[in-house]
Amino acid sequence: MLQYIARRLVQMVPVVFVMSVVIFAIARLLPGDPVVTILGEQATPEQRQRVRQELRLDEPLPMQYGYWVVQVMQGDFGRSLRSSEQVSSMIRDRAPVTLELTLFSMILAVIIGVPSGIVAATRRDSWLDFVSRFIAMFGVAIPFFWMGLLLILLFALVLRWLPPSGYVDFLRDPVMNLKLMILPSITVGTSMAAIIMRQTRASMLQVLSEDYLRTARAKGLPNVQVLYRHALRNALITIVTIIGLQVGVLLGGAVVTETVFAMPGIGRMVVNAIFQRDYPVVQGGVLFIVANVLIVNLIVDLIYVYLDPRIKLS
Repeated sequence: MLQYIARRLVQMVPVVFVMSVVIFAIARLLPGDPVVTILGEQATPEQRQRVRQELRLDEPLPMQYGYWVVQVMQGDFGRSLRSSEQVSSMIRDRAPVTLELTLFSMILAVIIGVPSGIVAATRRDSWLDFVSRFIAMFGVAIPFFWMGLLLILLFALVLRWLPPSGYVDFLRDPVMNLKLMILPSITVGTSMAAIIMRQTRASMLQVLSEDYLRTARAKGLPNVQVLYRHALRNALITIVTIIGLQVGVLLGGAVVTETVFAMPGIGRMVVNAIFQRDYPVVQGGVLFIVANVLIVNLIVDLIYVYLDPRIKLS
């Protein structure tokens, strides 16, 4: 097990390297001059040149990339061009917000998606199946930002049940924290629930047609035991794969959701940095998201072994 984990971590290195090149290149393709953003339009050419030299923006791009990679390997993501704050500190302060949103959204998606997918598969072509598929198509089709605005309009402005936006640390005020997390979690979680529901239904329909389940029923096993102990366990491998892949989508969706709900997370930090041409913040934030997606994929591979002992870590 430990050897497999170590090998996978080593295999992640070239992936992270390639992604760092892509992130660095895309950040430099952003329109606008960060020096103008920092100093304003009234700055003199001499002032702009001095700032470029201080920030090493006047050097060739390969050298700028090399400086950044060396810093990252030492655990230093550089400093913000706008505030001079350490990017690593900015990520550390904002990561709990994004991770909490991702966790709550995924829990909501699994709670809704898996049971509804099982019901749709066991009641195939019934009205429950039809309603589940309709809701799934609706959840996949509606964008994050539109869902968020509708929820704010209904629950915050019309019904006044929940606060519209913001974030409070869980340790400081757990009740307010949960209230503020409800609408963002529903915004992201419902779309993921629709995808999980569709995959659960498809996987369960495939497993329910297998011969060993007919044999289990012929032996007189209760239907609940056949459904959950045998069918669902084998269908979970595909479902877990989809859930793992959706974590990346959740982190990407957090960029929009955090902006709509004014949450101080990684996503909103990256969006603000893009508008401000703050290269180190953009690079550090996106690289943090990439690293988390790779770690989640590793965890999913380890879960496979628990679900199906026939799978070997090789």
